[in-house]
Amino acid sequence: MKDTLSKVVDVAVQKFGAEYAEIRAQKLFKTMLTIKEERVEAAREGIENGAALRVLINGAWGFASVGSFNAEKLVNAVCDACKMAKAASLKLKTPIKLVEYKTFEDRVTAKPKKDPSKISIEEKLKTTLAIAETTLKHDKRVKSCTIDYLDLVGTSYFLNNEGTYIENDKLYVWSRILATAKEGDIFTFSREEIGSTAGYEIFDAETPEIVGERVAKRAVNQLKAKMPKGGTFPVVLGPNVVGVFVHEAFGHLAEADLTLSGSVLMDKLGKKIASEIVTIYDDGTVEGAFGSFKYDDEGVPTQKTLLVKDGVVVGLMHNRETAQKLKANPTGNSRAEDFRVEPLIRMRNTFMEPKEHSFEELIEKIKFGYYFKSFRGGQANIDGTFQVGIQEGYEIINGEIGEPVRNASISGNTLETLNKVDAVGKDFELWPGRCGKGQTAFVCDGGPHIRVREVIVGGGA
Repeated sequence: MKDTLSKVVDVAVQKFGAEYAEIRAQKLFKTMLTIKEERVEAAREGIENGAALRVLINGAWGFASVGSFNAEKLVNAVCDACKMAKAASLKLKTPIKLVEYKTFEDRVTAKPKKDPSKISIEEKLKTTLAIAETTLKHDKRVKSCTIDYLDLVGTSYFLNNEGTYIENDKLYVWSRILATAKEGDIFTFSREEIGSTAGYEIFDAETPEIVGERVAKRAVNQLKAKMPKGGTFPVVLGPNVVGVFVHEAFGHLAEADLTLSGSVLMDKLGKKIASEIVTIYDDGTVEGAFGSFKYDDEGVPTQKTLLVKDGVVVGLMHNRETAQKLKANPTGNSRAEDFRVEPLIRMRNTFMEPKEHSFEELIEKIKFGYYFKSFRGGQANIDGTFQVGIQEGYEIINGEIGEPVRNASISGNTLETLNKVDAVGKDFELWPGRCGKGQTAFVCDGGPHIRVREVIVGGGA
């Protein structure tokens, strides 16, 4: 493989004068399942091979992809990419440059106890159908259950003209379970995601019975919940909600491509934007986490990147292009969903650092507020506004957890909200998920429980 890829890259450099050329190739085996209620809606297995070719000529990018390892087709594709770059360079105002970086040769292996590619599709269907059965049989008020399952196993190859060559085993197992419950005119929703880079053994811990019960119980419990009061209140956020807040409301702002596009962090480097007890990382080195890997899709080693230290913005997530523009070091955040697309700056495992408070200490001084344990969905804008939906929440009354609430949300301005964090817990959890940014990336996010002095809570009058 290395010889074939080297010859293709040489064509870009020697024939077209490319100042930089890289090729990413993949040999992957995928399984995708969708279960609705206890019916199999879709079941697909297959091999997904292909290569992505990216070149930099006269300061402009050219990109092409091909679903083949045939040498002639790869050469034709790199020629197309070079011609594209030359055409683009004629209209370029500011030439693109890449920060210089050291080279690597490496072979990264995965050693799962249970290789998903060795598990039959019948066994995978048995597992997902068992989750659906457990969920639906928990209570007659549970009305629906949809399960998506994906596994991906194989090897990726990266080679550039600078001398980097990396062979990297890929292994992901992921599932999302969605359930609804209904009683009278009350309708509730529950979701759960499972993700592992270890292997299919994730289902030995997260068994169908455990997962199904957890999803169904949350949906049913919310039927007796009341609507929260709308207004501004103190809240305690669980690690699941802290994670999606840090990811959606802050993390995207700290992706250097979006920062350069006008996010509110553009002029905030070195400035205080949060409470002094807030420290935030994006870390690709967490053992076994869903957003961890050894090298990114530019051949840069992953690392633990400090974004906010004691409330001050100290770093961003970079690829080699933004690192050059902002005179920084690349952070190993360049990721592509597959060979069909160019790499973008993406998060890995993004979290708030824990401190010293117990959960009891976080809630004890709240006369009236809310404890939001898990999220339903979230979105944010580069101007710093955000909204996070809550799927499981409770009142806090006189320092005690009270009645459950449903259909709550929190919203506001990210930087204002981070400044109102007045206590951070000592516990810590990471939650797996998938992030969309035109492409899908496997990530984790999380942190400890935290207390926010006040935030806008959406709910009833």
